[in-house]
Amino acid sequence: MGDAKLRMVLDAESKVVESPVDHKDELRLWLRLLTCTTLIETEVRRRLRKRFNETLPRFDLMAQLERVKDGMTLGEVSKRMMVSAGNVTSLVDRLVKAGYLERRPAPNDRRSQLIQLTPAGRTHFNRLAANHEKWVAELLGDLDSKDMAAAMAELEKVKKSVRQAIARSASGGAR
Repeated sequence: MGDAKLRMVLDAESKVVESPVDHKDELRLWLRLLTCTTLIETEVRRRLRKRFNETLPRFDLMAQLERVKDGMTLGEVSKRMMVSAGNVTSLVDRLVKAGYLERRPAPNDRRSQLIQLTPAGRTHFNRLAANHEKWVAELLGDLDSKDMAAAMAELEKVKKSVRQAIARSASGGAR
C-alpha cells in the first residue's frame, strides 16, 4: 500500500475521531482495526522488500506451502489465500523461476498440478518467517503480556460477532 493510501486510511480514522457524533462506535472500531492492520502490513511489506527484495504475496504463498509436506494444488492455495487462481499462477511462475517452488502433476488428477517448496524455497521462507516474526514482535513490542492477552480476548469477541453476523446474513436473517 502506498503512502497516499496509508494516509487516507489514517485520515479517515482521524476524521471519525474528530467528529464521533456523526459515526457509530461500530464504524469507529472497524476503522481502528483497519488502521492497525494497514500500519503493520505496510511496514512488513516495506521490510520484506528492503531486506529480501521479496513481496508479501510471495511470502504468504510460501507460508501456505510450508505447512503442507506434500504440496497443494493451485486451487487449494487460491482458496486458502482468498485470491484468484490467476493471481496464484503468476506468483507460482515467479517462485518456480527463482527456484523456490516446484510443480508436478497431481497423482489423482493429471489435469491439476501440485506445487511445493523446494529445499531452497524452504530455507528462503524460514529466513523470511524468522524476520517476519521479529518485525511483528517489534511493532507490538510496547504492549506487555497483560495488554496482549486483553487485546486477544476482546478481538475474539469481535471475530465471534462478525462470524455470527455473516451466518445470519447468509441464512437470510437480519439483526
